[in-house]
Amino acid sequence: MWDLLLRGGRVIDPASGRDETADVAVRAGRIAAVAAGLPEDRAALTVDASDRLVLPGLVDAHTHVWHGATYWGLDPEPLAWRTGVTTWVDAGSAGAYAMEGLRRAVADPSPLRVHALINVSGLGLVGRTGEHHVLENLDVDAAAAVAAQHGDLVRGVKARIDRHTVGEHGLEPLRRAVELARRLERPLMVHIGYGPPDLADIAPLLTEGDILTHCATGVATDLVAGGRPTDTFLRLRDSGVLFDLGHGSGAFDFDVLEAELAAGIAPIVSTDLHIRSVHGPAFDLPTVMGKVMAAGTGLVETVAAATVRPARALGLDTGTLAVGARADIAVFEAEYGRFPTVDVHGGVRESPLRLTNTATYAAGRLLPPRAAAPPPVWVPLSEAQRSAEADRRDRVRTSVRHLDRPEDFEEPFPRPGRAPGNGHPDRTLGAGDTSPVEGTR
Repeated sequence: MWDLLLRGGRVIDPASGRDETADVAVRAGRIAAVAAGLPEDRAALTVDASDRLVLPGLVDAHTHVWHGATYWGLDPEPLAWRTGVTTWVDAGSAGAYAMEGLRRAVADPSPLRVHALINVSGLGLVGRTGEHHVLENLDVDAAAAVAAQHGDLVRGVKARIDRHTVGEHGLEPLRRAVELARRLERPLMVHIGYGPPDLADIAPLLTEGDILTHCATGVATDLVAGGRPTDTFLRLRDSGVLFDLGHGSGAFDFDVLEAELAAGIAPIVSTDLHIRSVHGPAFDLPTVMGKVMAAGTGLVETVAAATVRPARALGLDTGTLAVGARADIAVFEAEYGRFPTVDVHGGVRESPLRLTNTATYAAGRLLPPRAAAPPPVWVPLSEAQRSAEADRRDRVRTSVRHLDRPEDFEEPFPRPGRAPGNGHPDRTLGAGDTSPVEGTR
């Protein structure tokens, strides 16, 4: 018998080339069958998914989830249940000094899949920036040893390479990150932003399978020029370097993304979700997917960019509904229309589709609702963001409806001599009965 049957949804699984109306059966936390017309009598629980999109659990390849220990960290569980993201890749929050803590406090206890890119700096992201200012903390031998101890958790290396982070050391932090990634035989994810170093400085050190994140930022001056990707950017594409969106708080520009898409460059779709960007303008992965569709990418291509493509880039066995795969499933309502979306500079585009998550399953289990904690005191929010956060807290506080009519309730333990109320109108208690369950108070 199957544990769960999702019946009649539009199943989109780019990993297997599937886009059709079908049923999805789950047994023991794994996908047991995907086909039309699966028999309901074989399932312990059947859920009607008609008029819904049934997708693999989303894979967010660039997040910061080392919450309670770093400047940027947030708890993924209050987001996962309402966004469909079942695989979270922490991009450099922990270096060698704190990877054990990330595992114990976040990855191991979570019902979600949590993986990590180890920061070349042992400090990780305990502060807002500056983790490369002291080169003694960029100990490649120590990082390699720690990564080997956590080989199932660590899927690559992360380095933030911009003028604020590297300070006076220029490309030396990147050289050490490259050495670490080559030793581990894992991809290197490089953050770009305000140079120097600039893309032309960084590019010669990257190779096939490495990942350039924030690829649609408007602050890196040599990504796009004259409405087209620069020659440096195109050479990276031709060499097999991958590109990651990494929306974040300040790294998404519609003009840049549209120029890249027009040149046939389709990035992995990720959020760079952290304790600031979760309040906007990134918000969550379905929101960022809507922005990518607003820039001209189709639904199936966007789903691929948020499931199987990041999974393959990091060697993860996730992002698919193939039979035998872990049953990470995201169910969405798709509303078609014209929905305004914004980039970080105030640019506006209209998305033809809005995705609203209605259920998220991790290893076949429905994730329950979880309320998010308020932002920490160091997060700088605008007045509108603070107002929205206050409104969220008020709605959570008042979301319980208090019923006050007698007919709203069933009387499970009626008084002696009275028939039970709603639900048992034909039953009376015999003489001497005091409770349907003896001894119940």
